[in-house]
Amino acid sequence: MDVSNDQPVFAAELTPHRSLGRRGFHVVLMLSGGVCFLYGAFFLITGAWPIGFFFGFDFLLLYFALKMSYRSGRAREEVMVSRTHLLIRKFSPAGRMVEHCFNPFWARFRVNRHQEFGITSMYVTGEGRFTDIGSFLNPDDRESFAKAFRGALAAVKQRL
Repeated sequence: MDVSNDQPVFAAELTPHRSLGRRGFHVVLMLSGGVCFLYGAFFLITGAWPIGFFFGFDFLLLYFALKMSYRSGRAREEVMVSRTHLLIRKFSPAGRMVEHCFNPFWARFRVNRHQEFGITSMYVTGEGRFTDIGSFLNPDDRESFAKAFRGALAAVKQRL
């Protein structure tokens, strides 16, 4: 067995983009918390106490929605192509890993396109199995990944 066959030809780590950083998260919570507190206090003082409590409930819903968004941002995928393996590791936000291994000579890379939006989904098929790749990527990242990944698969298949 030639050791050079196991050297990765292509390796990528795919992660979802988050436009709101940690500092922005704290700023949004402080601003919305201040507004909810002021208006909630106003309605409590004027006698419309149910409305005041709804402002607190709205703030809690916003907090949990942002927390869930950040939790989903911990998902990632590792893609590695060598002459002997095509390995896709998917990590859930909870840290669980699922590994998909294909023979690169039998694997097929499929892309679904929409005329207006570009690539809508990408997946690998082979040996009676399939898995999607980069479902959380934005359209530009999908295009660049698809081009690089397709090139790596072609390079491996050409070097018989």
